[in-house]
Amino acid sequence: MEQRKAIVIQPEQGKELRLFGDVVCVKVPGEQTDGKLTLMFNTTPPGGGPPPHVHTKEEELFLVAEGRVRFFADGQWTEVGPGSAVFVPRGCVHYFRNVGSTDARYWVLASPSGLERFFARCAEEFAKPGGPDMNRIVGIGREHGIQFVDTDQK
Repeated sequence: MEQRKAIVIQPEQGKELRLFGDVVCVKVPGEQTDGKLTLMFNTTPPGGGPPPHVHTKEEELFLVAEGRVRFFADGQWTEVGPGSAVFVPRGCVHYFRNVGSTDARYWVLASPSGLERFFARCAEEFAKPGGPDMNRIVGIGREHGIQFVDTDQK
């Protein structure tokens, strides 16, 4: 059995991606964990956050470091701040908004890995002149087991 090595990531390390108005820094990609998990550090501006969606492949754990974030999951809104944790199992419709006046900064641990590949492909779309083709974003989501949904809980 091959001996695996510890992974140490310094603050300035990681791959930075820009999408949906956020900055996602992939700190530990799935290639380093045999696909078991991905660790990212995200920054969301005031008022920002993703559209409602559901993951069919991975579960997410959000660890809020800075700011005020309002999460929608299990049919209800909950506001959290620094030091809070929010676990979202696969199959649960969720999304969030930065409800503070400063950037929200938070860790996202996704298991198994793969979410970082979705983010990288979306970042390519967001970097195109004129912005992303949202139909393409929806298609990329489908390819990665992420479905954007409509909810009346805005």
